[in-house]
Amino acid sequence: MTEIGQCEQETARKMLGGCPDIGSFSFWFADQRWEWSDDAATIYGYAPGEAEPSTELLQRHLHPDDRERVAQTLAEAIETASPFCTRHRIIDTENETHDVIVIGDQLFDGQGAVVGSAGYLIDVTETLEDNRQEALDDLLPDVIDARAVIEQAKGVVMFVYGVNADQAFRVLRWRSQETNIKIRALAEQLVADVVAMGGALVQQRTRFDHLLLTLHRRVTPTEPGAG
Repeated sequence: MTEIGQCEQETARKMLGGCPDIGSFSFWFADQRWEWSDDAATIYGYAPGEAEPSTELLQRHLHPDDRERVAQTLAEAIETASPFCTRHRIIDTENETHDVIVIGDQLFDGQGAVVGSAGYLIDVTETLEDNRQEALDDLLPDVIDARAVIEQAKGVVMFVYGVNADQAFRVLRWRSQETNIKIRALAEQLVADVVAMGGALVQQRTRFDHLLLTLHRRVTPTEPGAG
C-alpha cells in the first residue's frame, strides 16, 4: 500500500471512532483481476497471503440476499467505467456476517484511460451507531458527489442529442480521453455552462413545457397508491 493510501485509511479510522477494519482493493476490468490488502483479506477471515481474491471468491462470501444487487452494481461499473458505492453483507470464513461499505473510484492507466476500479472496503458491523452516521457521511468520499454530477451531465447530453444513458456516458468518456481530463471535471464544467446559458431556446422550452404537462397521459397506469 502507498504512503498516501495508508494515510487515507488512518483518517477513515479516526472518523469512524477508531475502527480498525478498513482494507483496500484494486480491480482491473479487462482480465477481471483483483488485488486486496492484508486488511481486506482479514475482514473476510483470511490470513495475509492465504487466499487470492477473485470475482468467484468474493461472490461466495456475499450474503445470499445481497448477491444479485452487488453483481448488478459491479456489472454497471464495468460497463460504464464509473465510480460506485455499495453497502452490503459478507459472510467470513468463520460464518460470521459483516456489514460492509465498498467504495470504488476509477483506476486509470498511463494514458488516462479508465482500466478498472480502486478503493476501500470498510467493515462497519460494530461501528455504525446512530451518533456516528454523520461521521460516516463525511467518510463517503468525493466518489458520491462525482457520480451525482456525472449523472447530471449525462442527462444534459441525453436531452440535447436524444440518446440513452449509456450513449451519453460514452460521449463524456470520449471527451475525457480526447482532452486527458477526468470525466468528473468535464461534467462539472458542462453542468455549470448549461446553467449559465439561462435555459433552452423558446421553441425548445415550449416543446418541453408540453411534454411536462402531458406526462400523465403517457405513463402506464398502475394500481392505486403504487409508488
